[in-house]
Order: sequence, then structure tokens, then C-alpha cells
Amino acid sequence: MFNKIIKLGQKKFNKSDQHHQDNNNTSTNTVVRGSRTTTAAPSSVSNGESQTTAQSPSQTPNHPMFSSTPILEVLPLLKDVSSSDRPLLFMKKAHMCSCQCDFSDTLIMPREKEIKRQTLLELVDFLHSSSGKVNETMQSELIRMVSANIFRCLPPAHHENTGAPPEGNDPEEEEPYLEPWWPHLQLVYELLLRYVVSSEIEPKTAKKFINHTFVSRLLDLFDSEDPREREYLKTVLHRIYGKFIFHRPFIRCSIYNIFYKFLYETERCIGIGELLEILGSVINGFTVPMREEHRLYLVKAILPLHKSKGISIYHQQLAYCVTQFVEKDYKLADTVIRGLLKFWPLTNCQKEVLFLGELEEVLDATEPSEFQQCVVPLFTQIGKCLNSAHFQVAERALFLWNNEHIVGLIAQNKDVIFPIIFEALERNMKGHWNQAVHGLSENVRRMFLEMDTELFEECEKQHLENEAKACELLEQRELTWKRLEEAASLAAN
Repeated sequence: MFNKIIKLGQKKFNKSDQHHQDNNNTSTNTVVRGSRTTTAAPSSVSNGESQTTAQSPSQTPNHPMFSSTPILEVLPLLKDVSSSDRPLLFMKKAHMCSCQCDFSDTLIMPREKEIKRQTLLELVDFLHSSSGKVNETMQSELIRMVSANIFRCLPPAHHENTGAPPEGNDPEEEEPYLEPWWPHLQLVYELLLRYVVSSEIEPKTAKKFINHTFVSRLLDLFDSEDPREREYLKTVLHRIYGKFIFHRPFIRCSIYNIFYKFLYETERCIGIGELLEILGSVINGFTVPMREEHRLYLVKAILPLHKSKGISIYHQQLAYCVTQFVEKDYKLADTVIRGLLKFWPLTNCQKEVLFLGELEEVLDATEPSEFQQCVVPLFTQIGKCLNSAHFQVAERALFLWNNEHIVGLIAQNKDVIFPIIFEALERNMKGHWNQAVHGLSENVRRMFLEMDTELFEECEKQHLENEAKACELLEQRELTWKRLEEAASLAAN
């Protein structure tokens, strides 16, 4: 009966259309993007087998409909057939959707594109409604179809393997590349997401298809320049991490390896923000005390991300990850703060503003015992920021005193901090060109005076003595040069 339904429902392409489709959909390509190689799955299915990373013991059923190149055709709806015929029809539809459509021209294959879109929508609804159990063989064909669609050649990057963008180009201001065949690709990702989150799918069975190779190729797709695709990838990978416990160490290590390649090979920022967003959620689930493995990755892979020129693209996610480490284990505060100081920018003022904002978040989660260990190098750097000629850097450094927790830490270590900061504040009061910085410096100075008048007066006295010594040294230097000039003049005569 099912074969009769299939026969009645089929509307074949003409031979010329089928020949055109076969010629466009039978190649396997490889593209190198950012020193990561992505291998594209075949666009069509040969002899009923699509390329997939999942090695499953269950093969595609030996049925005539799977023995030839898949053709986009109208088939009966899943809801219109009996439950016994539904699995075979489901696999037929999944197998059919392995075909690719040409989106280079909207006038090419419009009917076929709509057939595939409607079929994908139906498959998504089928998984979402749980109207039928998806057995292992159906899952195998489904993942084959997903692999054939999403694992593909990515288009050339805007700045192919150039590291930093050319001078004058800001990656934040560039128009993002949008996949022309997103109407189909989005539905394939939605189908994969529904499959992963479905309560009907057992992880023990699904791991045969969602294996390490499949996950690795998903991670390679984070190199896509389409932000919509990266958003879906982020959601899917996060769900895989939550559902498949045995994949967690592999996913973490793979993400860290991508960071290594980014730092030491490609310097392409695409996808780093989304990966950090996943990692932020992962770090939030770490147990305490934190394992040495996680501490090591913090030092080797996460903190070095601060040295990139394109940090502004992913800094928000990076700061969240770093703060999560400190909140999970307060003993990491000293490690994080010293890591920030190690990669502190020397000439990039906008980057300094970002670092100061992140530093405030970290200090807000820092315990007094850890604060004491890094107070000298920390406030030496803050003192330099206070005297920055760039008013935004100086302002952001002075805003640290608006945080009650940080002021409390400073009060507990005032004997060390006052002498370091006092001179920087006096310089701002006397010579900074920006009036707002001048006013903020005066407020901080008054706060110091109210906090400990005796220590303030001692610092002021020491500052005056240092200034007197500096003036004396300057006078001696000028006198020495004057004597040298006189001696040179006499020798010339």
C-alpha cells in the first residue's frame, strides 16, 4: 500500500532538470578557512549513501527509493499515512532533502526549493510534536541528511588568512556575510536542534551519530561569517554539551585548541565570541574545588586571549568567563589580575578602557587575602592609567573608587596604596588638561583625606620632599651642563 501512495504522490523532474541538478551536486570540496580545514559533504547522495561523520552499525534500508540519487519530489504528508508506513516515508523525505539547490539565482529551481523547504518544515514539526517514535535507522538517515547540508565549503573569508584586518577597516563595522541559502540551512539547523533536545532520543543511541567527529566538524563551522549560523551552532553545541556527558571533555579541549590556533596561527576573531559564550556557561557548572586542568586552561588559553588586536569583538564574553573563574574559586583572583597586567596594552587606549572595566568586575569578586598578594603591581598600573593623556582611560581608572567593594579593599591596604596613588593624583590636580579628570582626582584625593588624615599628611609631606629633591637634581644637572659649556668655550679659544 505504501508503494502505491509513493507512486501516486511523486511528480518527477524532467530529464534536463535532473541532469542539471546532478552536475551541480556531485562534488566534494575542501576549503581552508583561518588554518582550519572544513571538508564539504557531497551535495547529492550517490547509491543511496550521503557522506556523514557518524559511523553507525545500522545502514540505510535496502529499498528501491534509496538506491538512486535523491530527487526533490512531492510526497504524501507524514500525518496522512499509517503509523507503520511513517518510518519509511520519514527516511524517504530525509534522504530527499540531501539534495542541494542552487541559490545563486532566484529564478533557478524555484519549485524544487519550495518542495525542500516544506519538507524540512514538516520534519521539524514531526520531531517537535513527537507524533511518532524516531527509531535508530530513522536517526541514521536524519543525521546523514543534516551532514550533507551543513558540512560544506565555506565561502572565502573577507580577509583570508591575513591576521589583523587591513589598515582602516574595522571588523565591527564590516557588513556580515549572509548565506544565500539560509532559508534551507536554518531549517536543517532547527531540525538538528530538535533532534538533540528531544526527550524521545536516548543519548546512548544518539551517540552513534553525534560522535566526536561530528562534534569536531560542528566546531569547524564556527568559522562561518554568517552570524545567524554561528548563533545556531552555539545553541546546538551547548545542548550537545548538556545532554551528552561523555562529550564534555572533548568539547572543552576542542574549544581550547581553537583558541590556541586563533592566538598563534590565524588571529581571526570570527566565532571566538560564541565559543566563549558556551564556555562561560560551562565554567558556571564547574565543581569546587576546581580541577587543575581548568586552572591550566585559564592560564594557557583564556587569559592570553587578551593580547589579540581584535579583542573588542569578544571582550564582553571573555570578561564574563574570567569573572566566572574568580567567582568559582576566589584563589584564582591573583592569577587573573597578574594575567591582565601581563597583557596590559601599551598604546591602545580603547583597549585600556576595556581592561579597566574587566578589572573592576574581577576586583568586585576578589577576597582581601588575594587582593593583598597583587596590590603593588596592580596600583602601580592604575597609577599610570590615572595620568593617561587620554581622558577616557583616566576617567575609567578614577571610576574604580565608585565601587564600594573596591574602596573597602583599598581601605584595608591603605598603607601600601596611598603612597603609590598620591603622586598620580597630585599630577592630575596640577597639570591634566581635562576638567572632568581634574574634578574626579580631587574627589578621590578628598576620600583619601577622610579615610586617614595622618597617613594623607605623611604622603603629602613625602611628596613635597620628593618634588624638592627633583628640583634640586634638575638645578644640579643644569649647572653641570653650564660648566661644560663654559669649559668647551675656553678650550675653543
